[in-house]
Amino acid sequence: MTARGRTEQLAQIFTALSDPTRLRILNLLNGREVCVCYFVEILNEPQPKISRHLAYLRSAGMVATRKEGKWVHYSIAWPEEKDLRKALSAALRALEDDRKMQADLRHLEMACCSPQKFVTLEGAPVPARAVE
Repeated sequence: MTARGRTEQLAQIFTALSDPTRLRILNLLNGREVCVCYFVEILNEPQPKISRHLAYLRSAGMVATRKEGKWVHYSIAWPEEKDLRKALSAALRALEDDRKMQADLRHLEMACCSPQKFVTLEGAPVPARAVE
């Protein structure tokens, strides 16, 4: 990768990381696959807003998708470039001690264990560990 291409990709990653909603999404995706309906439930945001943020992360090359029937599973797409991977990894590590991020993960765990308690999750596949 050229220095210019690498610089542009790094700038794109930092721009993607500059939004609190996108950080919350990445935090929830860290190490797992998640469907949109879980983001809607946990982040308490409308589906179109979540979809816009996921589309932004996808265009930045940070999120991958896998379709299974009517469900689209999202996971983190780790950059191949070592320094870009390190930047994303450092951002995710920085979120680990944040109370809001921890609360989101607890909410996800609760939703995964009892999806029937949440109307928005009716019939949704439970998030699974991401295949890297």
